Amino acid sequence: MSPDTFKAIVVHESEAGQFSRRIEHRSLDELPPGEVLIEVHYSSLNYKDALSATGHPGVTRTFPHTPGIDAAGRVAASSSADFVPGDPVLVTGYDLGMNTPGGYGQYIRVPAAWVVPLPAGLSLQESMVYGTAGFTAALSIHELEEGGATPERGEILVTGATGGVGSLAVGMLARGGYPVVAATGKMDQEHYLLDLGADAVIHRDEINDASGKPLLGGRWAGVVDIVGGTILATALKSTKDRAVVTCCGLVAAAELPTTVYPFILRGIRLVGINSVDSPMPIRRHLWSRMATEWKLENLERLSRTCVLEGLEVEIERILQGRQKGRVVVDLAR
Repeated sequence: MSPDTFKAIVVHESEAGQFSRRIEHRSLDELPPGEVLIEVHYSSLNYKDALSATGHPGVTRTFPHTPGIDAAGRVAASSSADFVPGDPVLVTGYDLGMNTPGGYGQYIRVPAAWVVPLPAGLSLQESMVYGTAGFTAALSIHELEEGGATPERGEILVTGATGGVGSLAVGMLARGGYPVVAATGKMDQEHYLLDLGADAVIHRDEINDASGKPLLGGRWAGVVDIVGGTILATALKSTKDRAVVTCCGLVAAAELPTTVYPFILRGIRLVGINSVDSPMPIRRHLWSRMATEWKLENLERLSRTCVLEGLEVEIERILQGRQKGRVVVDLAR
């Protein structure tokens, strides 16, 4: 390949509306305009990436397309005074990998306003162990703190705990000194969650109440929910007075069968987490905390690494709900 071409996964839509993906050589000229050209060293696999790779219209509308909502690498060229060639940087969220060519290509070109300088204390590879999943977990913990959560107030529940967001939330909360209860349907992963710092691991059925009661005993000092549905509804009615429940996913269901009682009798707050459009000041602040006080020891144990050619298997795995932890994509090989 010449310096003007690079390798990328490209998703195509046929005239019959069928989707296929393959690795192709692309030209830098095919990238959209933007102030910063980045040579991507690492990306990661998120559920949204798998949806984009299979043509889900709620994520990607324009094809051919390169998925990858996360990217970390070095600036190759820049017309912005904020970045110079060689700077280590990362990009998560905004439109990257949705309708803008994403991190499953060895180069991306994006607006300077999307780019976060790599914080001291993180390698490029470590930043992609976090990626959007880690930033989403960090946003959730930030909202718990803003709502008054402290380790002394009691247990924090994390649902969907073996997934990317859940695993990182468990680990970062534990690093912050919080007592963490991890809920999962994969009890064979109990030791994995305990090693991350969970104080207890419970089966998701224990937090999936079907009694119809509008309120249960108040146990949780805060909740990081990834799954939605009746599990989120159960979390709402079993959370302590004036605590915060964050919601960032719908693995179980998009519907929320609840009542107003938890809100008007206990004063709890349900806070939605949208990592896509978070303002840059909070991005930089939370990435700095992820590189220091919240940084997990031995981050690599949370992830496995694959190359572009190995992504096909990983995409199918995450779509089937079988992913544990994080998958980092090495684009330098």
